[in-house]
Amino acid sequence: MKSADVDAHAFWMHAPGRGEIRRVVLPEPGRDDVVVRTLRSGISRGTETLVFRGAVPPAQRAAIRAPFQEGDFPGPVKYGYLNVGVVEHGAPDLRGRTVFCLYPHQTAYVVPASAVTVVPDGVPPARAVLAGTVETAVNALWDAAPLLGDRVAVVGAGMVGCCVARLLRLFPALEVTLVDVDPGRADVAAALGVDFALPADAPGGRDLVVHASATSAGLQRSLDLLAPESTVVDLSWYGDSEVRLSLGGAFHSGRLHIRSSQVSTVSPARSGRRTTADRLALALGLLRDPAFDALVTGESRFDELPDVMPRLAAGTLPALCHTITYDRE
Repeated sequence: MKSADVDAHAFWMHAPGRGEIRRVVLPEPGRDDVVVRTLRSGISRGTETLVFRGAVPPAQRAAIRAPFQEGDFPGPVKYGYLNVGVVEHGAPDLRGRTVFCLYPHQTAYVVPASAVTVVPDGVPPARAVLAGTVETAVNALWDAAPLLGDRVAVVGAGMVGCCVARLLRLFPALEVTLVDVDPGRADVAAALGVDFALPADAPGGRDLVVHASATSAGLQRSLDLLAPESTVVDLSWYGDSEVRLSLGGAFHSGRLHIRSSQVSTVSPARSGRRTTADRLALALGLLRDPAFDALVTGESRFDELPDVMPRLAAGTLPALCHTITYDRE
């Protein structure tokens, strides 16, 4: 297959707050490459909208690069990492298979075969775009290591927080409460099989709190909910926003802990025994659970992305996971 055989287009963040569709000339695939035609892609409401707003701090620009990113922050940049497509050219065992790839919003692309993971039977493309987010949740729980019978709160009912809450629901005898400022998230919590509370009403004395609201108020409330000698695992990425905390209360006397978790490397608790490929395959297998469909709350066509992304970044288009549809699905 020659590159001319595939007509492709990609979404680029032209400058902070502005995006455009550009034509792409695909390279000729090598012997170990695959050509993927996109079926669905998903928008990360956290990191991706921060990138769109140009809010990546200079010191973090290398760390936050996506695997197949083109361009540099603050722009122009082609960014994204939740892509599901079908293999049209490549190894016989992959040809015709639906795969997940950490690729931006693009109608077709060429990547090494090692960069794609087969989507299990029974996982539709719209749910499969959550694989990268469920992978983040898996890594967080490897870091957090909840114990049988723990009382756990998840503060922040966005994509990441909801995925963490659902995975915690699979642990036996855990009491799990999803906490968010939006009372509308109560319906999502019910679909995920966990309790819901507004921040002021959330039960305290938690053995573990997972924070995913990306706000100072959310992190402060997470600390306030802890039992003595317990831990907040912070999954939020704050971009260039300043984080302020009040540590004059129980933080020292209660010997409270704040621990970071980030998906770019495998948790130290598993890094000697699991690879990133193992972790992603596990995430895709977990997505056989139809409860995750509650997180896919909107969709738009690929050609609408230049109008959709500013609305998502501004919060005027409410969604948990907003997906992008392509002609082939």
